[in-house]
Amino acid sequence: MATKVFMEALSPTMEEGRLVKWLKNEGDAVKNGDVLAEVETDKAIMELVARGDGILRKRLIEENATAPVSTLIGVIAGADENIDALVAGAGTAAPSEAAPAQPSPAAPSKAEEAKAPQPEPSPEAPAPPPAPAPPTAAQPASPPSAPATSAGGGRMRSSPLARRIAGERGVDLGTVTGSGPGGRIIKKDVEAAAAAPATRAAAPRPTTPPSGADYTDIPLTQIRKTIARRLVESIGPIPTFYLTAEFDMERVAEMRSAMAEMGDEFKVSFNDIILKAVATALAQHPECNAHWLGDGIRSWHRVHLGMAVAIDEGLITPVIFDAHLKGLGEIGAESRDLAKRARERKLKPEEYTGSTFSVSNLGMFGIDHFTAIINPPEAGILAIGGIEPRPIVVGGEITVRRRLRVTMSCDHRVIDGATGARFLQTLRRLIENPLMLVY
Repeated sequence: MATKVFMEALSPTMEEGRLVKWLKNEGDAVKNGDVLAEVETDKAIMELVARGDGILRKRLIEENATAPVSTLIGVIAGADENIDALVAGAGTAAPSEAAPAQPSPAAPSKAEEAKAPQPEPSPEAPAPPPAPAPPTAAQPASPPSAPATSAGGGRMRSSPLARRIAGERGVDLGTVTGSGPGGRIIKKDVEAAAAAPATRAAAPRPTTPPSGADYTDIPLTQIRKTIARRLVESIGPIPTFYLTAEFDMERVAEMRSAMAEMGDEFKVSFNDIILKAVATALAQHPECNAHWLGDGIRSWHRVHLGMAVAIDEGLITPVIFDAHLKGLGEIGAESRDLAKRARERKLKPEEYTGSTFSVSNLGMFGIDHFTAIINPPEAGILAIGGIEPRPIVVGGEITVRRRLRVTMSCDHRVIDGATGARFLQTLRRLIENPLMLVY
């Protein structure tokens, strides 16, 4: 019996996914649990596995295409099994192809375009929407260009895959003759044009936007879409206020040096110590370690500390669970591992969800002070600046000491000014007397 392959919800907040790469071709034998494709969710790149045995008979979306969760994207069936009804029924839901914002035929699979020309969907097919749609993350990352036109000035038809390859290889579709139905340009036409040395030598394609271009539109990635949606949920609806404090870091620096002299296994970073201090302070102030639920406030008894990590596509917040119960060494090792795998897009959904409070550190970028945006439903986030030597007055004399400035963003529905101030007082006591963290 045929098995439908759907775009699955691979993370708790995933609403749509981008198919990054098919790992099985049409005609390949598939067993239950085999990895069929790599899918970009709102936070990471995950594996999509088969839910049945058979042969991958049909791939219904192209690589780099975006599809909503529960969309049919493939069919696994026996070699002789009739899947026409399944494929026909997927007409309007399956493809969310990487095409410019204009109506176009459904994209053929790579296997179809690699063969001799076959009938392709006509422009009258019901699959594409009748009105233009805004660009999505399914579009190619190369700068968008105007639709190719024929010599007579009409629009030249080309498949989405052909347009993507043309953009990657610098092929002008206006110079390509299509061999598909009705003169449609398909994959092999673009590849043939790209392989022709005389043509490319006569008219080289610039790799940067042409001179005179006013702008370049960059399609949104799945993670950037999620960041945009979450920020709208945060900075507008949440009544936020900010508390800034400055801490003395001399004793922290002395403790780090003493630990480093004991051996590499005892080395910790300033960030490790700050994370430990924040987790310890939150355990003492559960009113700040809280979520806003709309009709109530949830005060957490365990501290699951979110740690903002910058990646190429945006920002992700892996979580150190039960951070208040872990030692400096454990927090250091775990934070480095999480940050590394976050940048490699290898985190599992359970590793970047479930935080009760978050920390964002931009000190390593030379930032002295900033404010961070709360990640709802959390009630607060701590922004950490750089550690800088500053002249201050100690015992009536001016001296230079290492100082750290932090700013706490607070959801006023949960945290009042005095509540946040008491939390920062505890944090100051822990950081300025770091031996309390190993007591």
